Amino acid sequence: MRYSLLIICLSVLSILSGTAQSITPVTIELDLFASGFSDPVGLYNAGDDRMFVVEQDAGHIEILNSDGSAGGQFLNVSSFISNGSERGLLGLAFHPDYQNNGLFYINYTNGSGDTVVAEYEVSGDPDVADASSAAIIITIDQPAGNHNGGHIAFGNDGYLYIGLGDGGGQGDPNNLSQNGQELLGKMLRIDIDGGSPYAIPADNPFVGDPTVLDEIWSIGLRNPWKYSFDAVTGDLWIGDVGQNAWEEVNFQSGSNTGGDNYGWRCYEGDDTYNTNQCGPIGDYVLPVSQISHSNPDSWCSITGGLVYRGTEFPAMVGTYFFTDYCAGDFKALVPNGGGFDEIDVLPGQGFGYVAFGENNNGDLFAVNLNGNIMKINDSCGDFSPVLSVTGQSLTTGVFTDTFWYLDGQEIDGAAGNTYLPTTSGSYSLLAENAEGCVRSSNSIDWTVLGGVLGCTYEEASNFQDDATLDDGSCLFGFETVCPEDIDNDGVVGTGDLLLMLGAFGSFCQ
Repeated sequence: MRYSLLIICLSVLSILSGTAQSITPVTIELDLFASGFSDPVGLYNAGDDRMFVVEQDAGHIEILNSDGSAGGQFLNVSSFISNGSERGLLGLAFHPDYQNNGLFYINYTNGSGDTVVAEYEVSGDPDVADASSAAIIITIDQPAGNHNGGHIAFGNDGYLYIGLGDGGGQGDPNNLSQNGQELLGKMLRIDIDGGSPYAIPADNPFVGDPTVLDEIWSIGLRNPWKYSFDAVTGDLWIGDVGQNAWEEVNFQSGSNTGGDNYGWRCYEGDDTYNTNQCGPIGDYVLPVSQISHSNPDSWCSITGGLVYRGTEFPAMVGTYFFTDYCAGDFKALVPNGGGFDEIDVLPGQGFGYVAFGENNNGDLFAVNLNGNIMKINDSCGDFSPVLSVTGQSLTTGVFTDTFWYLDGQEIDGAAGNTYLPTTSGSYSLLAENAEGCVRSSNSIDWTVLGGVLGCTYEEASNFQDDATLDDGSCLFGFETVCPEDIDNDGVVGTGDLLLMLGAFGSFCQ
């Protein structure tokens, strides 16, 4: 008798490409999660079940419970902020070790309209900040009331990043974004823990360069209203608000060592704007996506978003979502192996979407200036077919349609929820549910050692000449005359031996 040996290993989730059946592109739905906030411009979590809502003009930070209910006021700084135009309480960032040290940071415009980043500490009550603990980290002069940036965030490296606009006015009239001796129009990177009030990270890209301030991480931004770090890769995504023609998504990989120049005011997107004293376009880092102010997009002010790293919607994992303040079109960027594919995930949601946020589970939310917090859900729900091993077969759930693939190519005639592999390779499938959503499964690498599975007995009607490992599929169209063939299957095999052993010790009649 011949035996077959199978070695099976599971691989990570894979998305098929170049297949006959198309995977349904991600589309989203917005479901109301909470409402009633006053001009909310930010939503953040501190590593627990709560979220924190930043109210721009009111100068409040309000707690939002995990069920969408109000949790009370965390901090009120209304007495010393200026508001109107693009001023007010604009940003919040919790220290990476907040659960132990209770430190957090806010970004606001003071009574003079200048940008202030200050450190605070939570009180003995976890739902109330200690208002008396304020310590100013940095103050930056703002020549106008707009283009203040305002967002702050800790990178995966533990440093605090501060996004600053170009100081306002039309077209960066003083060319501050390209001036290395000015902090405006830049992304700053500072070490909160290394000094008082802060230290400069030793690996900041312009340390030792007398023409550029040490705090600067990157140059050439117009108004980085919202940016974020991918929690898994450390990639930095920047939504930079445009002038008259283009809204930009700028991207920096997690392995980047800084020093990028994103081109403003020399270029808006990949179009020239004011190239006086500028280098050629190849000297600058161009956006990975740019959306037009003209029809049919008609965008006016990009709202940078987040990469989904939650667990509820597997098809959304690794996708970057963003939107626009005027058009309310929600778009996404999906990695394609060398760049990103841009897809429309929910168009025409109207005016006022100013921020994205996530809870401690990685669920995504969109914030509207009208006071609503919307949860972002996959339109196909959590549908995600799973491929597993049962005996010597591959199995999955029961779906409306199932398409099996070997090494990315559809297997002719393969259907149903079970498949018996006869060839080594990577197996996966696409499945369609009753709602018409098509999703890919994980893949399973299946190796057949020693040859090809099939019927190896020449006496069988379905003998396979190329088969070297018998899979038990042989069919015999004759009646056995061999007395040793106890089970009458045409083969003297293990089944006959088991029958004989079962009768061992019996009396013959």
